[in-house]
Amino acid sequence: MNKQDRIYVSGHTGLVGSGIVKELKKQGYTNLVLRTHNELDLTDQRAVEVFFDKEKPDYVIVGAGLVGGIKANSEAPADFYYVNMQIANNVIWSSYKHKVKKLLYLGSACMYPKECEQPMKERMILSGYPEATNEGYALAKIAGTRLCSYLHRQYGVDYISAIPANAYGVGDCFDPDKSHVIPALIMKYQKAKEQCDDKVILWGTGSAKREFINTRDIASASIFLMNNYSAEETINVGTDEEVTIKELSEMIRDIVGFNGRIECDISKPDGMPRRILDSTKIHALGWSSSVALRDGLEELYEDYISKRG
Repeated sequence: MNKQDRIYVSGHTGLVGSGIVKELKKQGYTNLVLRTHNELDLTDQRAVEVFFDKEKPDYVIVGAGLVGGIKANSEAPADFYYVNMQIANNVIWSSYKHKVKKLLYLGSACMYPKECEQPMKERMILSGYPEATNEGYALAKIAGTRLCSYLHRQYGVDYISAIPANAYGVGDCFDPDKSHVIPALIMKYQKAKEQCDDKVILWGTGSAKREFINTRDIASASIFLMNNYSAEETINVGTDEEVTIKELSEMIRDIVGFNGRIECDISKPDGMPRRILDSTKIHALGWSSSVALRDGLEELYEDYISKRG
């Protein structure tokens, strides 16, 4: 991408999209095309067609989507499937019809099967069923990555997709019904601190291993891939920094400044013992993460406190 090219970033007000816009501007890309949901409903095929016909972006990064935690996904699978399918189909197909030079579609680690060999390699997608609680979302994201692959294969267009690890960062969602594990733990420890509780209950043994990536790293990887990757197969974007849920919990406890103890409720499930991306491919290309988990968590906590007032 050249600095003067027109770049459309969908979902620019969201957690990942906002980070991408910030990084693009930091690197000198200033000709950005941005629309809020109120300005452009990406589930409306006609509206998307009109937008592409008028704005004629050279490059597209698809960061928009309906996202949520386990509770939201479980209660509204149809919404998560339909909205994310529509966004993928409308934006990717309109990009093709309007001869967009290159497109990056961002998938999700939940696309991988629930029972999956670790670390998870890109070829393992569709080798088994995804986790039932977010199946609708996972299937829609799989479809988006596959559409990029099919267009790449059939028409030779440079449309690629990437699968980031579990995202977190400044601007994260702290809605109790929609938040993911890191914001949920921050809220839990902050509440316990303010109430002077002597302990916090952690579900399961805390031994399950997970991988988290800061949105600043996702942003830098996205721009790197737009400039350095052109293969049909999707590519993982991870940090190789594994952490157990107990270790993550202890880290957040220390950052929040809660002095009580952590008590594991072993009657609750742990989930899969290990869920880690194999990011060998992107690391071989020359990209690596730059935000250590502890540093990213401290930054997120400071942002959370500042916005609470």
